Parts: sequence; structure tokens; C-alpha cells
Amino acid sequence: MIILENEKLRAVISPKGAELQSLTNKETGIEYMWSGDAAFWGKHSPVLFPIIGSLKEGTYFYKDKTYHLSRHGFARERIFLKDQVSLEEAVFSLSQDAETLAVYPFAFLLRLRYVLKENTLACIYEISNTGYDELLFSIGAHPAFAVPIADGTVYNDYYLQFNETEQLHRWKLKDGLIADCAEILTAPDGMLPLAHELFYEDAIVLKNMRSNKITLGCSKHAHGLHFIFDNFPFFGIWASKDANFVCLEPWCGISDSVNHDQQLKNKDGIITLDANTNWQRQWTVECF
Repeated sequence: MIILENEKLRAVISPKGAELQSLTNKETGIEYMWSGDAAFWGKHSPVLFPIIGSLKEGTYFYKDKTYHLSRHGFARERIFLKDQVSLEEAVFSLSQDAETLAVYPFAFLLRLRYVLKENTLACIYEISNTGYDELLFSIGAHPAFAVPIADGTVYNDYYLQFNETEQLHRWKLKDGLIADCAEILTAPDGMLPLAHELFYEDAIVLKNMRSNKITLGCSKHAHGLHFIFDNFPFFGIWASKDANFVCLEPWCGISDSVNHDQQLKNKDGIITLDANTNWQRQWTVECF
């Protein structure tokens, strides 16, 4: 494990999947991350790469060849190389090998950079195309935040506040694929009260929001977090059935639609990166 620490926060990151497993406020003792209870969902904050969500029939086609990838790709199950730069920064890296090339025929270097600064933790995705051909990929986050975070409160005391008032459309999932219809997600004045029932039909999938900050707050105390993200065209909100967490998931990419032709080049949100070029995105948690 890698531990990052300053006067306000302590973060614990596992080399497996470069996964953030704990984020603690040292002043209040609040643990912001989900415990990873396997009875509900045994992860904390997996990175989704090189796809997000599900492929239609678990299959995609690229250059007249057929490949198979499991849901959310392989990065979350791989051991990353690790380099602790300082007490407040660490970098984890993953590149192609024989096992990845069998299911994903691309050369790449994926870095996850974690940086603590005062009461914030930034996770920065850096992707380099190290091959001679194009690199096609999707990437996204899946951090699970504990709800409730304080004694004497329950799940329904918490809410998500979007920083822009907008009409949100929830794209329905059908067997893990994006259905061809959406419904309005009721969030008066940009506030979505949390309830376990929200996730009984799988994740809330949103497209092209104006909001780039979501606050996880509570009606009964003043603690929570601001989740800040930019240039992610898709966003997922999810929890396992009746579990005490909520995932806030900025995505560059999305599950296949039910009518998708399974061509990787035509996948909604797929990113094409030229040889010897780089790409970067980040999300940040500000704790209070």
C-alpha cells in the first residue's frame, strides 16, 4: 500500500488497480471512502479502462478481428507499478503486455497520479500512445463514498447537489447496455436526495451535463465533500442494492447501446489518440 498524508488528510492507495481505498479527515476522523464490504460490493474506487460498462455480447470488432473484454475492462484487476514521489504525491503506471494484447491490441502507458493538497485529493489520468498506430480507449472513475459518514445519521439524510440547475435525463440500462430511451431525473433546484431505491434499476447514467461539481452533503451535519470534474461527457451515479455508499463516476466513454454495431471505432465516447501523443483528465475530492 501507498500512504499519502498531510496535516488534514490521509489517503491509502493499493497497487492493485491503483485503487484509492481510504480517504480520512485527520481533524474529524471521518472516513470518506466505502469500506469495500464484499457482501455488497468488494471494491472502493476502481479505474475503468480501456472500456466503461459493458460491451454488447461482451465483444467488439477492430480491423476485422474479434475481441472480448469483460465489464469495465482489465485495469482494475492489474497490478500497477508504483512510485511515491513525495509524502503527498504518488504515481501508478500500467502498460501493455501479452495478456492485454490478446484482448486489446494497442500499445499504451496509463498513469494514475494522486496528489494531496490541504483538504483535497486529486486523481489525474495520463494516457500515452506508445505505439505506431492509433490508440482507441475509454476511461472513467468509480469512487464509492461512504453514506452515512457520521453517527446518528442514515442514508436518506444525505443528498447530491449539482452546481448547475439543469434538466437531467437518466438513460436506462437494459442488461448493462444503454437503452434507446431516457427519463427525466427529478432533482429540484439541482438537489437529488439519496435513497436506496434510486439504484434498484441499476446506475443513473447521465450525458452531457453542464454541472462539473457535485456536493455530497447531509441535512443533519455540516460535513461532506465536493466532487469536481471537467471534460467528462458522461456521468454515472450508482450504489449496490441497499448498500451504504454512493459512487460518483465521471466517464470518458459509456456502455454499448442496445443497437450498437460492436465496431470499436463507432463506440459512443471512444477516444482516438494518435501515435506519440498524450491525453489527460482529472477529478478532485474536496473534503469538509
